Amino acid sequence: MDLEIDIVPEGEEALRRAEAEAEAEEAAERESSDDDVLAQPIAEASIDLAAGARYRATGKRKTAVGRVILKPGTGAYVINGRDLNAFFPRATLQRQIRQPLETVGYEDRMDVVATMHGGGVSAQAGALRHGISRALLEADPNLRGELKRRGFLTRDARAKERKKAGFKKARKRPQFSKR
Repeated sequence: MDLEIDIVPEGEEALRRAEAEAEAEEAAERESSDDDVLAQPIAEASIDLAAGARYRATGKRKTAVGRVILKPGTGAYVINGRDLNAFFPRATLQRQIRQPLETVGYEDRMDVVATMHGGGVSAQAGALRHGISRALLEADPNLRGELKRRGFLTRDARAKERKKAGFKKARKRPQFSKR
């Protein structure tokens, strides 16, 4: 009859903890290597950069609508006749807008001309990113898998919920009075 010993010497517990920590570090390294793969541009993007090439698309987010035209150029962004830095001064929004072109490696070879209306600054940035992604898809349908995997083609359906009767806002009830 084989019996297992349930008494654990002090050193073995420390060894097990060290092994678990090592495994966690390896898993974190594997995840970070996946992030590195995401940061690298796609090599097989084959967009026609002829002088007259124009790729149009519309992007939406909340109530913001962005009509985007991609054309060969130097990587300039013109939104409602203004430069990207003037229209979106916040660096996080600029980064968000540049993501699709950086993903495919065309940030220095395509110009973006867009007209925006509706919504706030964050919604307009989301609409512009969505529009640029859809225009890239029109330029090269082979990019669909990568753009979709990174979530650039998904229309963010979150919007303001409507106000209900008898409530102050969509879900906020009037103050309760016990007497």
